[in-house]
Amino acid sequence: MESVAQTAFPWVVWVVAVLLIFQGVLMIVAYTVLAERKVLGWIQGRIGPNRVGPWGLLQPFADLLKFIFKEDLVPDKSSRFVYYLAPIVALTCALMPMVVYPFGPAITTVDWSFLPWHVGDGIHTLPLTVAQIDVGVLFVLGITSVGVYGIALAGWSSNSKYSLMGGLRSSAQMVSYELAMGAAVLGPVLLAGSLDLNRIIGAQIGSPWYMRWFIVPQFIAFVVFLIAAFAETNRVPFDLPEAETELVAGFHTEYSALKFALFFMAEYVNMFTVSVMVTVLFLGGWYVPGLSHLFEVGSIPYAIFSHIGFLIKICFFLFFYIWVRGTLPRFRFDQLMNFGWKFLLPVALINVIVTIVVVYFLNS
Repeated sequence: MESVAQTAFPWVVWVVAVLLIFQGVLMIVAYTVLAERKVLGWIQGRIGPNRVGPWGLLQPFADLLKFIFKEDLVPDKSSRFVYYLAPIVALTCALMPMVVYPFGPAITTVDWSFLPWHVGDGIHTLPLTVAQIDVGVLFVLGITSVGVYGIALAGWSSNSKYSLMGGLRSSAQMVSYELAMGAAVLGPVLLAGSLDLNRIIGAQIGSPWYMRWFIVPQFIAFVVFLIAAFAETNRVPFDLPEAETELVAGFHTEYSALKFALFFMAEYVNMFTVSVMVTVLFLGGWYVPGLSHLFEVGSIPYAIFSHIGFLIKICFFLFFYIWVRGTLPRFRFDQLMNFGWKFLLPVALINVIVTIVVVYFLNS
């Protein structure tokens, strides 16, 4: 019985860790929606949600109940299996990258010998990452790029011309801007010499103080990545796949109730994913300059405050998403494609070439 318990214990820990991360991300997503409605209200001279709970803080839960109890309508001539599968694909691909994100530094000053994570020579460590893989950047880019299938399948299976047009627009848009995003990612990867997200953070910590964050030497890549991220997540000014004024909500026109909620959640989870990636690649991830002078590296307080700093950086980019939505108009589709192929991609490739040359001479 003891051996069975010892074998099962690591699996229980992994499952609990994944559930905690997913639950935390979904709570952040729920209150990002509330924050967006509040901030857009202030930008537009309105109050925003303020009826459900104090200052409207319970509005996300009211919205969830509304989605649960709404009538679930399905078009008569839709392809039902694909119609139901599409929102699941979209949300699953949005959530899966969470398992490789480093949410904080490893805790090494406490004896964690009773946990499945351990390092040799009697030094035990508790990493704040569910799964640390050597190709974390490729994993994130690969999984998020598959999310376009959920949108394309939703547009096709609904048997609606508006939905199909939104799905086609999204496919073309994501293919166009994924190239620029991938080229922008190559800059920090070349400087760090690794595709591991933890090692990219470590490379920024080990850099000279004036280049402690990769946003300094890779500012062009940072701007390109941020613009491509707006297009990848279908946000203003690149929200052509939805385009309420043109396509009656686009690819999810025929979706209602919980299926619509899944698409809604997938969009905001993707916003969180992009915010995490830009923080890890360009802003040092969980690293907070000067924190090591206040707390011992590897201690629990150091990990807690590093995690708080990580969340503050993410929330800044989430706020930036909302700010841009309340400020900029939507591009025309031809402007969108021309900007992606004729400007953004060449700039990203030039940045990659310059980075390769600089890294080569530095290494030699």
